[in-house]
Amino acid sequence: MPTVDDILDHIGEFHLFQKQTFFLLALLSATFTPIYVGIVFLGFAPSHHCRSPGVSELSQRCGWSPAEELNYTMPGLGAADEVFLRQCMQYEVDWNQSTLGCVDPLASLAANRSHLPLVPCQHGWVYDTHGSSIVTEFNLVCANSWMLDLFQSAVNVGFFVGSVGIGYLADRFGRKFCLLATILINALSGVLMAIAPTYTWMLLFRLIQGLVSKAGWLIGYILITEFVGLSYRRTVGIFYQVSFTVGLLVLAGVAYALPHWRWLQFAVTLPNFCFLLYYWCIPESPRWLISQNKNAKAMRIIKYIAKKNGKSMPASIQRLRAEEEVGEKLNPSFLDLVRTPQIRKHTLILMYNWFTSSVLYQGLIMHMGLAGDNVYLDFFYSALVEFPAAFIIILTIDRIGRRYPWAVSNMLAGVACLASIFIPDDLQGLRVAVACLGRMGITMAYEMVCLVNAELYPTFIRNLGVMVCSSMCDIGGIFTPFLVYRLTEVWLELPLLVFAVIGLIAGGLVLLLPETKGKALPETIEEAENMQRPRKNKEKVIYLQIKKSDVPLN
Repeated sequence: MPTVDDILDHIGEFHLFQKQTFFLLALLSATFTPIYVGIVFLGFAPSHHCRSPGVSELSQRCGWSPAEELNYTMPGLGAADEVFLRQCMQYEVDWNQSTLGCVDPLASLAANRSHLPLVPCQHGWVYDTHGSSIVTEFNLVCANSWMLDLFQSAVNVGFFVGSVGIGYLADRFGRKFCLLATILINALSGVLMAIAPTYTWMLLFRLIQGLVSKAGWLIGYILITEFVGLSYRRTVGIFYQVSFTVGLLVLAGVAYALPHWRWLQFAVTLPNFCFLLYYWCIPESPRWLISQNKNAKAMRIIKYIAKKNGKSMPASIQRLRAEEEVGEKLNPSFLDLVRTPQIRKHTLILMYNWFTSSVLYQGLIMHMGLAGDNVYLDFFYSALVEFPAAFIIILTIDRIGRRYPWAVSNMLAGVACLASIFIPDDLQGLRVAVACLGRMGITMAYEMVCLVNAELYPTFIRNLGVMVCSSMCDIGGIFTPFLVYRLTEVWLELPLLVFAVIGLIAGGLVLLLPETKGKALPETIEEAENMQRPRKNKEKVIYLQIKKSDVPLN
């Protein structure tokens, strides 16, 4: 019996309606970037040292240059291993006493500066920057540096909780309603964060943004893959993620133009209010409506898509209905993700791959250390590496399939991490090239897991499946800083060894999944269970009722 994909063959798989919808949702994808990686600019920590009113007065009296002031009064200056002393400690000296001279004033107090007592900064810090960040405004340095970690952890906690909870709601109450709700909450909390008077309020509003922003991004991904036909589904899925990469490039430019964090937060948040106009631009998913037995509404949307695409509905199509109209609509349940053997296997492998993709993606960025100290250019260059990954997927995914390119990309990232361990430090160019190769591989894996995740679940739990599995990347995001910074204390290359092992395991597990190339999205659990077998007749299907008629429907 005909499916939704069969209907799209007649009314257009990727025509005007789908192109317009994809463009609108791609804008939504790009604006998710500042929330996911905005900490790079919002939480930028410039060089800093203790502020001392007495030092400022002495410097003014003696006519010191800034360099002379630091040289005469800062502990640990010139010692590469004493960054903490320079940034977080100050001499316990009364700089207002008249016995201090203008040439090496500390010489009169001790022959060796290392004998002078040190205390933590008493009057705040002086930051070497022309802009501002949450670090400079709320002094999230030294003893308070953990508060910056908490800020980013709150976002990941929000991603985790929101992805699971809102994913369930999107499958229960519809894609469109939850999309608009997440957009509104995200916009309001983003503005409130920009005007937050204290760190606590800022942290609360950032947590709320995390709760809704990633869920909204994933709902957009589900919507566009359910609107297009089979032959275009993978392409729009990949380019939806490419729009996130475009957002990376735009963010670097906006952050450079707006170096003050509050104005930057306003600039990246306000466009979200425009997305509320999507209420009139994007309809509900007809696949979801059919899964809920709302066939009349689904038929109206299909007719609207046909009209928008300039296609005429076949005269024989009267209405959509489920074969068992008296049956109850299917409600998603978390148990559906593990109740049957094949879907349970898919769920566990997908969860591990989401975790691996997040750990390697963020971990390689932390470990790579791009040349130069310009945060804007470094961010821009690292984003450019992601474009070749998308085009390699497009060139191979239809010729080879999903499974093998996905497995190879995971293994490539793992091998690149392993190879980096044995490259000498003096071959810095080669180390950077191998790190970029690993970044490209894990970017491909990230895009592939998002694409295939939606293709392995039946319609009524598809959104829930994507949300639950992808929540593991948020767990990975929480653990990655500890894997990088704590393991390097044991051995500098130990994180790369861990990344290599989990990447190679992920590549092997992918080979246990079914190939989804050329297959229609499964509509029922039975179809999802039989994806590795020849397709059989279904006992319960969603199909078109055909009635002969000489009068075309308008």
